[in-house]
Amino acid sequence: MTVSRVLRGGSGYSDGTRDRVMQVASRLGYVPNRLAAALGSDASTLVGICVPRLTSGLFGHVLDGVDRALRRLGYQVMIGCNNHAAEEEEAWLRQVISWRPAGVILSGRNHTPGTVDLLRNAGMPVVELWDLNTSPIDISVGFSHFDCGVEMGQFLIRRGRRRAGFVGALSRSDVMGQARLEGFAAALSRAGHPLADREVLHDSPGFYAGFYGLEVLLARSPHLDVVYFHNDEMAIGGLAYCTARGVNVPGDLGIVGWGGMEAASVLPRRLTTTVVPTTAIGKAAAEALVARLKGEPGADVIAVPTRLVPGETG
Repeated sequence: MTVSRVLRGGSGYSDGTRDRVMQVASRLGYVPNRLAAALGSDASTLVGICVPRLTSGLFGHVLDGVDRALRRLGYQVMIGCNNHAAEEEEAWLRQVISWRPAGVILSGRNHTPGTVDLLRNAGMPVVELWDLNTSPIDISVGFSHFDCGVEMGQFLIRRGRRRAGFVGALSRSDVMGQARLEGFAAALSRAGHPLADREVLHDSPGFYAGFYGLEVLLARSPHLDVVYFHNDEMAIGGLAYCTARGVNVPGDLGIVGWGGMEAASVLPRRLTTTVVPTTAIGKAAAEALVARLKGEPGADVIAVPTRLVPGETG
């Protein structure tokens, strides 16, 4: 019984006993069957998290925040990717639920009816992060993408920009990027200077898409005085285009991004952008989930503020 308690992480034994048991287990190559333990005790230490893209630097920081917090609290992470497709998220969730996780963390609030039914009937904590949902399935942690767009639009109007464009790479399911665009356009319209043009690519929102997208947009609308990009990667691609073509930034054209990726702060001209506290969001999501597991009181909606950085390119 003492050996079993040690291997299960229990208490009631000395440090010396623990060390001897673990030394023998190591020599034998013993690895505990956590799934069997979870089935026997009805207490899993696995938490599933599904994000849009594993190649996204922003979601890498979110995952880091989740993983660090959960490991500190005694849980392990199972990571999945939905490629901004609600149907892929549902397929991932059906697989994960078969492992009887302690809870799941999902990105956004755009789910299929099947996903919503699974989550409501699973009897486990659910955290929707990244896009704040005032009526969550269980817990929501994040911020308003629409408000991010509004804030940037208002900022550029105050800066004297009057002919704004947008370059993005939005899939049908990327409702968060679409919300930023809608907020941006709404702020411009309210100020009497509607969005002049947009170029939306069916591509990954990376550096090349920003370079190429700006080239296409300016060929069609050379009169623009500022361009808002889907994210910082695309904005940096836009800056590269301006450098290659001799476009002065911000004199001839303003370039603004979103996300706050680290590279944006060390450019020759600091990028004008919105900084998202990615690691803090991941940490808050993990802690809220574990608090729910423990029956501790906590808010269902947790807002994590973003920050607009004026930079030198807007």
